[in-house]
Parts: sequence; C-alpha cells; structure tokens
Amino acid sequence: MAVEILMPALSPTMEEGTLAKWLVKEGDSVTSGQIIAEIETDKAVMEFEAVDEGTMGKILIAEGTSGVKVNTPIAVLIEEGESADAVPAPAPAPKAEAEPMPAFLEDAPAPAPAQASAAPAQKAPGARIFASPLARRIAAEKGLDLAALKGSGPHGRIVKADVEGASAAPKAAPAPASAAPAQAAPAAPPASVSAANVAKLYEGRSYTEIPLDGMRKTIAARLTEAKQTIPHFYLRRAVKLDALLAFRGEINHQLHARGVKLSVNDFIIKASALALQQVPAANAVWAGDRVLQMKASDVAVAVAIEGGLFTPVLQDAEIKPLSQLSSEMKDLATRARSRKLAPHEYQGGSFAISNLGMMGIESFDAVINPPHGAILAVGAGVKKPVIGTDGTIEVATMMSLTLSVDHRVIDGALGAELLAAIVSNLEHPMAMLA
Repeated sequence: MAVEILMPALSPTMEEGTLAKWLVKEGDSVTSGQIIAEIETDKAVMEFEAVDEGTMGKILIAEGTSGVKVNTPIAVLIEEGESADAVPAPAPAPKAEAEPMPAFLEDAPAPAPAQASAAPAQKAPGARIFASPLARRIAAEKGLDLAALKGSGPHGRIVKADVEGASAAPKAAPAPASAAPAQAAPAAPPASVSAANVAKLYEGRSYTEIPLDGMRKTIAARLTEAKQTIPHFYLRRAVKLDALLAFRGEINHQLHARGVKLSVNDFIIKASALALQQVPAANAVWAGDRVLQMKASDVAVAVAIEGGLFTPVLQDAEIKPLSQLSSEMKDLATRARSRKLAPHEYQGGSFAISNLGMMGIESFDAVINPPHGAILAVGAGVKKPVIGTDGTIEVATMMSLTLSVDHRVIDGALGAELLAAIVSNLEHPMAMLA
C-alpha cells in the first residue's frame, strides 16, 4: 500500500520550510532510517530520515521548492509490485468562497477602471455616503464632493479609482484681498512601505533585487517584534582588560601543547555565566504573563553567517572550564556557518552576547533576542589614557560593554548589578577559575 511522506516539523516553531535537496530519486529503494532529503528551516539545513521502507514511487514536491507547509505530502513510497502510475495525484486545495470585503479594508482594484459619470446621480440630502478611508482622503485633497460621485466598489461603495478619475467642481471666485489667506492643505502621509511603492522611488535607477530567504524573513520579523514590543533600556560600562590579557597569555602558553587557545570572548562568556549566578534574579526570561527565573546559566552567543546570524546556546556555562567552553563554542560556530545546527542548539538560553570588537567596533547597542532578559554588546579593546588609583595617568586597554535590558524582566538597579558583576569577573580573571 502506498505511503505518503509528509513535510516534517523539524522544530517546535516550524510552520513551513524549503525542500532543499532530494538525496533519492524515483525508483530508488528506501530503508527505514535512510536520509532521503535535506530540509531548510528558517535557521538550518537539516537531514530528513525515512520512517518506512519501500520504493520511491513519486516525488510530489521538487527540490528547491520553498514555502512548503508542514504535513504537506512531498513524496509517495510504494511497496513491491505496486506501480508508480497508480499513485494518485495530490488533491487540489478546495477553492475558497468569495467573501464580501470588510468595510475597514483599503481599496481593492475595481473590476474595470472607473471614470466619473458625465451626469452622476446625486445622493439625497443627508443620505449616508459609503466610501473607503483612502477614497475620502483623496477626495478631500482634490476638493471633490463624494455625494456627486458614483461608486464602483461593492454595493456602490466609492473606492480609490472613482476619486482618482474624477475632477473637482469649478472653484468659487477668489475672496477679496482683505480676506485672510486660505491655509494650505496638509501633505498626504507617506505611502506604506511595500515592494511596489519602494520600487517606484527608484524607477530609472539600476539595482539588483534580492529575494528574502527563510532566515532573513525570520530575522526581520523577530527584530521588528523585539523593538516594537520589548521596552529596552541600556547600561554602559568600560572594562580594564590588561590583567585579563596577561592572564590569557599565560594560560595559552601552558595550553599550547594541548592545542587549546582561549579567546577574550571565551572569558566574556564565562564572566557572564558566573554573573548570572551571582545575580540570580537577572537570570530570567519573559514568558508573556510571568517571568521565568532560570537555575543554570545558558548563554547564547551571536555568530555571523552569510545572510544572517545564529545564536547557539552554551548550556550550563557556569560550571564548564574555559577550555571546554572554548572547544564547544568553536564547534557550534563552525556548524552554524554551514547551517548544520539542530534547533535545540540555538533555541533557549536567558542571556546573549554579541561581540563586534574583532571587527573594530568600539561601542554599539544590541537588540534583545526574545524571550531573553538581556543581551551584552561587546566592543573592541582600545589603549587609552586613564587615571590610576594613585592619581597618575597611565595607558590601559579599555573595552566598552553595553547591556540591553528588557525592563519587564530586569529593573535598572538589578541590571546595573548584573553588569557590575560581569565587569568585576573580567577585571579579576583568576577568580573565575575558583
């Protein structure tokens, strides 16, 4: 009996994906557990294993197809003796019945370009005029009397096309010079940001249109949601790095034989993980109608990849030695850049780190990755003159930290306490090994 293979849900939030590549073709034998396709989610390309065994009878969705909904049939397995010709074609989706247009929607295109009638029927005085908000605004700008127009929309509703094709009535004679000058009509608000509207701005200019892939769409949606719904506030501190740099040099010299080389970022991860334990109330996430205070320090670290970024999560970072954190981070970053992370490796965590210091950026503000309570933006270490404890001026390597905080989860004083703990850990690196 033929068995349909359905588009899998490869993460708890996946609703659709791209069938990136078929690893089998029609007529091939398939065994249970065999990898038969690569599915691209919004973040990663994941291998898809067959559950049943048989022969690949028909491939219903071609590789490279995007926007395939979860549980959509993508192929059919047949048993020995069955013919692929007997596999039924997927049933077409039922055609939705037309519904009347809601009154609050903007204008839909009329069936044919509407022109103002030469002798439009006049509405009775006091009769209600049915017109869309956009049509009313255009009519007001052009000085049109809506009562004199004939609507071409549903149920005679006046729509955009009706007022655009109409001319204003002759203007009254100009007022005497002594009359006060008429006020200029307010400028129309800018058109909504859409592909068509933006393209009109650049007519005649040369450009390349780049379609958004699933990752870019997800990043755009999540960052928009974050900035619109999360009440961000920002805390800034400078860290004196000289003790850490000297300590790092000594450790790397000792670990060289083992092939381990610690980065400054490894120390920042450890310092943040310990700070979340030292200030446990700040180790929290927003859960809609409550706050979840986490026990372990699960720290996400932003990794830039082509076309976007990942935030793989280092779980239980507070109890792992620096060498283990370094090794895990290198592995996660490598697999992130090839988009081979599993969802559980980049979902979760309560705190994130975004480090642009290696790119020469001295200071920036990062956007919180919901549902995290905070994210730490790390700048470059720069040599600067500073005043020492004895009042003399000395040269020190200073690094800027900016903590973006969700005010629903962490208040100002608590955020300041968390940032102070991070700074203290970085300026006293030996204590992080205790």
